[in-house]
Amino acid sequence: MTDEDYMRMAIEEARRAEELDEVPIGAVVVYEPIDPGTRRPLAEPQVIARACNLRETTQDPAGHAEFIALKQAAERLGVWRLTGCTVYVTLEPCVMCAGLMHQARVDRCVYGAADPKAGALGTLYAVNADERLNHTFEAVSGVLGDECAELLRSFFARKRKKRMESK
Repeated sequence: MTDEDYMRMAIEEARRAEELDEVPIGAVVVYEPIDPGTRRPLAEPQVIARACNLRETTQDPAGHAEFIALKQAAERLGVWRLTGCTVYVTLEPCVMCAGLMHQARVDRCVYGAADPKAGALGTLYAVNADERLNHTFEAVSGVLGDECAELLRSFFARKRKKRMESK
């Protein structure tokens, strides 16, 4: 499977969030065990976690899609170090989520739409590449970015319209 295939799964999660009247952001974690000596894959990649934003539903400030998915992935693997994992998320992670990716030692994060207000993997900050920290990871931007951005644009346009109609 390709980055685009996994991003489509994240988009499915974002649509699930939208059905719950949550900001439509989705995340998927893919695990591909790598031989540390040769850096070659030991097994086929597998999806080990999927999640959508649930902040409004749960009233949890950490209810971001990628935060939830990373916790699920750690539970599934039984370890907090998520080496060999790639996180796919429809919107560039915020500082909190990028920090969690750093702490979890993920290998990569692939995101769709850049976030000019809170993006922490290249737009406002580059948490993933800060060599002052004890771990860096690859960030890939713009995968199905237009489709991911449109989900957010249309969601907030509907919210604004509904708010205007209720005045």
